[in-house]
Parts: sequence; structure tokens; C-alpha cells
Amino acid sequence: MNSELEPSLLAARLAQLAQTQGPRVALACREAGNGSTPLRSVDFAQFWRRIERVTAHLQANWGIQHGDRVAWLGLNHELQLTALVACARLGAIFMPLNFRLAVPELQQLIDDAQPQVLVHDDAMASAAQALTSPSLQHTHQNALIETSSPRGLALPAVDLDDGLLLVYTSGTTGQPKGALHTQAAVLANARASLWAHGLSRKDVVLSVLPLFHVGGLCIQTLPALLAGAQVILHARFDPAAWLHDVQGERPSLSLLVPTTLNAVLNHPDWPHADLSSLRGLMTGSSTVPEAYFQAFHARGIPMGQIYGCTETGPVALVLRLPDATVRVGSAGWPHPECEVKLIDEQGRPLSLPGQVGEVCVRSANLMKGYWQRGLSGGGPGGHGLQAGWFHTGDLGRRDADGAVTLVGRAKDMIISGGENIYPAEIENLLVGYPGVAEVAVVGWPDPHWGEVPVLAVEWLPQTEATARDSQALLDHLQPRLARFKWPKRVVSVAAFPRSALGKVRKPDLLAQLLAE
Repeated sequence: MNSELEPSLLAARLAQLAQTQGPRVALACREAGNGSTPLRSVDFAQFWRRIERVTAHLQANWGIQHGDRVAWLGLNHELQLTALVACARLGAIFMPLNFRLAVPELQQLIDDAQPQVLVHDDAMASAAQALTSPSLQHTHQNALIETSSPRGLALPAVDLDDGLLLVYTSGTTGQPKGALHTQAAVLANARASLWAHGLSRKDVVLSVLPLFHVGGLCIQTLPALLAGAQVILHARFDPAAWLHDVQGERPSLSLLVPTTLNAVLNHPDWPHADLSSLRGLMTGSSTVPEAYFQAFHARGIPMGQIYGCTETGPVALVLRLPDATVRVGSAGWPHPECEVKLIDEQGRPLSLPGQVGEVCVRSANLMKGYWQRGLSGGGPGGHGLQAGWFHTGDLGRRDADGAVTLVGRAKDMIISGGENIYPAEIENLLVGYPGVAEVAVVGWPDPHWGEVPVLAVEWLPQTEATARDSQALLDHLQPRLARFKWPKRVVSVAAFPRSALGKVRKPDLLAQLLAE
């Protein structure tokens, strides 16, 4: 093992950690259950030996060469991270697939990226075998590790500009697109995360979000490993398991999104759980209800925020933990290698505090481009890369000190009688309302006003029909909102259509409501 001979800087860092802190635990994995199963630990030396073995198997058994794609379909697993680093050593491209997608949706991604091999676990074996492509090989994840690997590995030359990570957007509108991140961008994102969290080898990070998304993979998990910290990795999120391991394993950091925050806050163990090991919690989404921040702050846990998207690596704006309790609602400031500007509908930069515009990002951890769509994937007036800037489609306003507050998605904004209505402003007023699981506001076509806000409600299962009072919801909102923002009707839905990270897919919701 010689880190200086490693062609990939990312791999070289993990080889170095295997030399300098080999016996320290790198990953403690919980593969199933709510905390009843024991953790399986892998130290940094073992992790590197497994990386070497997987690299050899990919090259010798499946013929993976520079630029080839390696697809992964399975629940969170240590071998997923191992395979990512192995791809970095080979100059190959790692392609994690969303295990929540249906087979036809997954086939669409296989057709687009044409991976050379698809690795799967037991849970996804049936779906994986249903996926086909002329050159596609299938293998179980255990085949990457369970037999001895060939010796005398010949590693290719690897450039920092080589693609490493191909992550497909959730496809909330139109066709899913694969954001291609280079080795340099993945390392830059790790540096951004180091700054965002103040990460050090002393940290223990509890990772529960899916690794098929840059949020689960790149906000804390991979950066923590590169920092020499320990990662506790859950196969999938379970609120009981999260609370169990916060108390039993004593992590210092974790990351939750609004849907998982909601599940934790509503779990019966929440009120008496010991959270004292956490020096902070991070969350991320275009908008996060203020009530979620206050719930953790009341327990003495600062909750910061990471703003970004698949295309931005994702770390872009950061509300760091020291600022968390005094700047609730703000997405924070750009990380040191990132620039953020707000633009109006004509693409002109906005400079005055308080003006609302589209958030645009230029940073070292930005994607290289969309797979098979050139280096932009966008165009004038559209989203994508334009002259080095990624146009996010999110709307924000900048405070006098440079911090940015998000107000919603540009495509979600409702224009009623010439007035702009941001759905998140209405939705946040109903977080924690008795009997309500979640709400979403969409723009309903109206012949007089152009469109009007309509409130869709998903009630908690235990809420009696007689308690599902739509008028009471409106009565709660009206004193708190300007009249033009009042929802014109309230509709109940059994379940919202959701993206991979649990966000409500509003175009699908509106289509569903219009059809009904």
C-alpha cells in the first residue's frame, strides 16, 4: 500500500488513512432493523483492503476500464462506498440507482447511461434481473468481495477532470437527467463539507439517508470518511433506529430531511430520547419548516442547513451550526469555493437586499454537465449550466449580510391577479397543526385571477373524519396571511406523490387534482 502511487487523489487519501489510522473504525453498519441488530464494523485498514479487492474484481472479472459506468442498485451498504472508491482508481464512473423507482423507470436510466455492470443486493435482485441492455452484466454485491482478487493490478492514469459520479435527478418534471461529477468536483464538495460542519477525525456521523442521492452520499458520509471520521451507516432510514443509535452510539453529527425530521419528531421515543452527544444536526431542502428547527433547538441541538441540489454537488449555501439558532429560516452563506447570485426573470443580477430572484450557483463542486446532453443541458431562460453558472430554479432573497433565504421553487410560485404567492409561506403555517400529516399548496387555474392557491391536505391516519375540519384550517391561516394569499379551497388527499427524498411532486399533485 503506497498512497503516493495511487492515480486518484480521492483513493490516495483513503490509502493514507489506512496507513496512519488503520485500526480505527471507519464504518459501523446497521444492515436492518430498528436498533435490535448488532453493528458490523470495518476499520480503515480493512476498508482499504476491500477497496483493493473490489478494484481488482471490477477490472479482471467484469472488464471495467477507464470511462465505463458501474451501476449500483441496493440499500445503503459499506460495499457501495467501497465500489465508488474502486471506480475512482480505475477512472470509471459510479452510478447509484434509486431503489424506490419502478423497473420501467430504472430501465430508462440504464438505456441512457449504458453501464457495463449492474451490482445489486438481495432486496433489489428481482428488479435488477429485469433490467437489460446489450452489454449489461449483472452481479450480486457479495461477488465483489467474497473471493480472492487477482494480483498485479494495472491501474490506468486518472485525471481530476475524469467523471466519477453519475447521479440522476428525481425527474419531477420531464425526463430524468444524469448529473456527471468529476473527481475534482467530488473532492471540492468534501472540502466544502469540511468547512460546513467543522469536520474532524473526532466526529462520529450517523448516516441514514439513501446513498443513491448526493444528499445521503456527499453532504456528510463520504466527506466524513475522507476526514478520517467514523460513519455509522444504516441500510435505510427508520426513526426508531435513528433514535436508538443517537442514544447508544453517541454520534456527534447527523443529517435529516423534512420527511425524516417529521418521522423522528412524531416518534413516541422523541420526548425522552438522550440527544446530548449531538453537537449539531444538519437538514436540507429548498424550504424547511421553522417548527422543525425550533423543536431541536428546544432540546439544545443546533440545526443548520445545507442548500444545494444534485447538480451542485450538492453543498452550495450553508447555515453553519454557530449561526443556526440565531438565523432560523436562512439557508446561509456560500461555502469558500462557491459564488451565488440572484437574477430576475430577464436574467439580470439583483443587488438590493430583500429582492426575490432565482438562485444561481458557480462553484468548484458543480457538475461537469448532464450525461449525453453536452456540458450545459440548459439554454437561455432554462435551467442547467449557463456560462459556468447553474440556474437552480429556486427562488431566494439576500439579506444585507449576504445570507440567502429561500422562498420556494420558481415553477411552484403562484401568480394570482399579478401578485406573487410563495406556497411555502402558507405551508409552513400549518406544520404541526393538529391532525395534519402534511400540506401542499398548488396554483389552480382561474379565469379571473389567472390562478389561485389551493390547499391539499394529507391527514394523519388516526385523525377521525369528524376532526378533519377544512374550515378550521382556513380560519387558522386567514389572520396570518394577506387576503390574496388565502387558499380558495381545501382538498384532502390519501397520499402525496413524492420524489426520492420525500418532497411532494407538485406538478403531479396538480395533475392528480385536476383529473379528479
